[in-house]
Amino acid sequence: MNGVVWAVIRREYLQRVRSKWFVIATLAAPVLMLALIVVPALVAGQGSQADRTIALVDRTGILTDRVEAGLVRAGYTVERVASAEDEEPELSSRVQEGDLGSYLVVDEATLSRGAARMVVGSRPSLVRQVAIQQVLVQAAVAERLGGDDGTVGMLLAGGDLQLDVLTDGGAGVNDPAFAASYIGAFLLYMTILLYAVSIMRSVLEEKTSRVVEIVISSMRPDQLMLGKILGVGAVGLTQLAIWGLAGTLIVSAGIPALLAANPTFAQAAELRAFLPGVGYLGLFLVFFLGGYFMYSGLYAAVGAMCNTDEEAQQAQMPVILLLVVPIIFVTGVIDSPNAPLSVGLSLFPLFSPILMFARAATGAAPLWQVGLSVVGMALAVIAIAWVAGRIYKVGILMAGKRPTLPELLRWVREA
Repeated sequence: MNGVVWAVIRREYLQRVRSKWFVIATLAAPVLMLALIVVPALVAGQGSQADRTIALVDRTGILTDRVEAGLVRAGYTVERVASAEDEEPELSSRVQEGDLGSYLVVDEATLSRGAARMVVGSRPSLVRQVAIQQVLVQAAVAERLGGDDGTVGMLLAGGDLQLDVLTDGGAGVNDPAFAASYIGAFLLYMTILLYAVSIMRSVLEEKTSRVVEIVISSMRPDQLMLGKILGVGAVGLTQLAIWGLAGTLIVSAGIPALLAANPTFAQAAELRAFLPGVGYLGLFLVFFLGGYFMYSGLYAAVGAMCNTDEEAQQAQMPVILLLVVPIIFVTGVIDSPNAPLSVGLSLFPLFSPILMFARAATGAAPLWQVGLSVVGMALAVIAIAWVAGRIYKVGILMAGKRPTLPELLRWVREA
């Protein structure tokens, strides 16, 4: 790679990273993610300690220990009250005065159908209502089955199904892998679309302003296109790296802070299972680069053949369809990753960045298929760059109407 290409890369990169919109967009995502963690913690912590104090009246005489343990796990301070005929007026008075957040009465209905009565000064959030209902149901079921709360809790949570698949080396798709592959596939779609379109707009802007006629007097058109693709690609990787690092730090530090602010959010700790590992991020980077270079070449060709933004909007529809098709199939591919259609679609180079990534992220794709798709993407990058370079070589100097398909073929043949 000579100095001319490096000069284009440097210009395209610095021109974008120094813009105020790049800075705003890059900082906005971590700030939004931070707000999603901090704001719930602040809202949850606004309640006074009295609001989290609950008096427990057990008319059954056998549920006190189980219900109290569950309420403590949910973030409440429990005050045991001996069951008597006249205890409720005093408790109601304490709730009205703010000395007590609420009191909970459990009786035989709790044992039979998980029902109870709760007296509060102000209506609690739906999250707290559901948490208390779960505590009551778990305590009642544990008492009737004679098991411990942990075992009953696992049963009520739906249990766990371990898959030992003999036909593909034991690979199974668990919930975290399913979510990670699905989210990753959509993230690939958005990033490829966002940064590849930037190539088209950059080419179209220089072409319509006639600046490109001056630029190519000092370099070949293919050098200019290569510099634009790599320069804008470096911008995308910089932004993704900042977002990834900020997201990892925020989530890693935010979940413990959220739990410390309010134990009610104990389920937030389960998000750790969905955090991507180093292998996942490496896989994402490989398929992002492959998809980016393929589609950036196509978008550069679209920008070279068009003369206005309106023409570019229409001409890019076939390229957008190539990105939309794998998004339509991604759910089915994740659900049946080793079906013949799923394997075939994921091995098609233009679909591989999304579909093969989805299969590989779940662990369902054999290593040889992943390697084959990477080789296919590399060959597709070379082929697309060869065709796009020839369209670019002629198209940047053409003005007037948008070329037809026969004219494009003639450009490729004669360039």
